[in-house]
Amino acid sequence: MRLLFVLLALFLAMPAMCAYAAVPPLLPMEDFFRNPDNAAFSISPDGKWLAFARPWQRRMNVYVREISTGNEKRITSATERDIAGFFWKGSGRIVFAQDSGGDENYHVYITDINGTEARDLTPFDKVKAGVLDDLEDDPRHMLIDMNRENPEVFDVYRCDIETGELELVGRNPGNITGWMTDHDGKLRCAFMTDGVNETFLYRTDESQDFRPLITTNFKETFAPAMFAYDNKTMYIVSNLSTDKAQIFTFDPEENKTLDLVFAHDEVDAGGIMHSKKRKVITGVTYTTDRRHYKFFDADREELQKTLDAFFPGLEVAAVDTDDDEQRYIIRTYSDRTRGAYYLFDRRDNSILKLADLSPWLKADQMSPMTAVTFTARDGLKIHGYLTLPVGVEGKNLPLVVIPHGGPSGRDVWGFDSEAQFLANRGIAVLQVNFRGSTGYGKSFWQAGFKQWGRKMQDDVTDGVMWAVNEGIADRSRLAIYGGSYGGYAALAGATFTPYLYACAVSYVGPSNLFTLLESIPPYWKPFIEMEHEMIGDPSADKELLREVSPVFHADNIRIPLFVAQGANDVRVNKAESDQIVEAVRKTGKDVVYMVKDNEGHGFHNEENRFDFYRTMEEFFRKHLGSR
Repeated sequence: MRLLFVLLALFLAMPAMCAYAAVPPLLPMEDFFRNPDNAAFSISPDGKWLAFARPWQRRMNVYVREISTGNEKRITSATERDIAGFFWKGSGRIVFAQDSGGDENYHVYITDINGTEARDLTPFDKVKAGVLDDLEDDPRHMLIDMNRENPEVFDVYRCDIETGELELVGRNPGNITGWMTDHDGKLRCAFMTDGVNETFLYRTDESQDFRPLITTNFKETFAPAMFAYDNKTMYIVSNLSTDKAQIFTFDPEENKTLDLVFAHDEVDAGGIMHSKKRKVITGVTYTTDRRHYKFFDADREELQKTLDAFFPGLEVAAVDTDDDEQRYIIRTYSDRTRGAYYLFDRRDNSILKLADLSPWLKADQMSPMTAVTFTARDGLKIHGYLTLPVGVEGKNLPLVVIPHGGPSGRDVWGFDSEAQFLANRGIAVLQVNFRGSTGYGKSFWQAGFKQWGRKMQDDVTDGVMWAVNEGIADRSRLAIYGGSYGGYAALAGATFTPYLYACAVSYVGPSNLFTLLESIPPYWKPFIEMEHEMIGDPSADKELLREVSPVFHADNIRIPLFVAQGANDVRVNKAESDQIVEAVRKTGKDVVYMVKDNEGHGFHNEENRFDFYRTMEEFFRKHLGSR
């Protein structure tokens, strides 16, 4: 299967290490958060065309370019919302996804490279759809999953892209949380839950019923990643017998784990790289302080060495290839540049630059991101990243700590627009992979269960105090800011450590864990018991949830607060922000409150991002004395 939607991760790039002795100029806020000139390049299967995203009427739309002539054409016309992602269907069509106002009810559209009017293949109200398998060897069909019949679960349909006809091929009995195909596009696996236990279901072919193979508690991982190219054995990611997730081969017919493929002592295994043309596994990725490769294939390793030689000092990734595996889309990045896209041709080792993502940002004016570790108050080792302003001594600086969202996620090394923006304003930025973050093994992840506002928050606090004790941060100029779970952590920081911070910013952050758990999207309901184990059960853990919900302790908040919210957010309902704003205002304190009516879980439209960061800049200038 080709990589499905090429997500428009516009601000996740990475850059070269350059010394810059002088303080860089104060750069326009818009330069850090504007749409890239070009992004998300992808090559057609026949190697003759490029597809990429470019702003049109301030929205990211899809363009195509013929490689031989350089002729370009815009083929989508989004004006209300960015195209969320796209991929090639054959070499003549583009499939793309789009929601409405941030509601996350994505529809699947198709158009051709001539820009013929796009057709909605899933034209149903209040339905969330996605592509399960693009069936790259079938020019006429794709497999689409959507919750058309039951909003809580997803069925699988074979879609005729010519007529739009949908044929049900996988009916969800009500407890299936995911599906998986083999390399022929056959629906061979499913994943079932009873709320807290997950069962891997398998069948030899589509004429059979699914049969259960392995049941695990959700706290452990047994995750089939892909079929081997014989469509018999599989590659799985598992931590059933160890703390760190490892990659194994697995025989589903015998229900037997076979050989260890990859393991790392410190972190979980990452993704599997493979060659469809040669039908081999070529390597795996894993992330310690940075992303690394482990190659199993001499040809793929030689390709990486060739690419690295072109771009010394930069991270280099092959992000797409044609069917012949001769032409590759290459992405470069580091911590100080969003990087660029290139077209590499293996036949003559030629490389052609396609575009810089943000040419207006100069690497030598950006700040390095450094991996750091510290010890939490209970002795647990915590990892994170520190970004310091360029051209100043890294002492007694204003500091903003940014807890990541999730909380089942992690921060990684690379270009971070928010960190660079704040560093340019003279602010140090600390990002903490607190307990409950993923990638460091199941014990570290599980250590965050029912620790919202408690030990997870302590890790963030301990990171801030580490920076203070190291002389990096000025104790009187500390702030906390985050989005989603990070927004909750910002509210918790303002509530439960009221004398630590000078100000706080919550971006689409929950304030009341009772209402958060009551207002989840319908398709998250199969996971609600898992959420109760990770966050707390509103019945059994009533006192705990009340204790750590900032809205019930708003009178503790003594510092200036800025809250931002999307009106259509289905993950963190607008009521979460309404409640905390009202509660704080009842205590006689003011809150800066920003609501965007055409946004959901985060601000995606460029003008809304500008409003948010412009307000944040003034907020930190006023309360931290930033540059």
